[in-house]
Amino acid sequence: MKRNQVDLDARLVSSDALRHTPAGIPILSFRVAHRSEQLEAGRPRSVEFEMECVAVGPIAERIAQVGPGRELALSGFLARRNRFSHQTVLYTNDFALK
Repeated sequence: MKRNQVDLDARLVSSDALRHTPAGIPILSFRVAHRSEQLEAGRPRSVEFEMECVAVGPIAERIAQVGPGRELALSGFLARRNRFSHQTVLYTNDFALK
């Protein structure tokens, strides 16, 4: 197996309504914003971006209870939104409020 693990501190920007798959599994799409300073070639670089995320199961239910503006520590992996899309999203396996 190849590595695909993301740990990201970000602010919750927005979330869609919690929905359920035909099998009854909760799923939530949400958007986060990240801002930090990183080292690139030994020099500081300001980094800012927004990213689409997806959570499934109990994690989706927990994130659905969090209001916009809250700081989160997210863990997950990157994948296409779906098999027909080229958009990359963060599939969130775990999170904590910061």
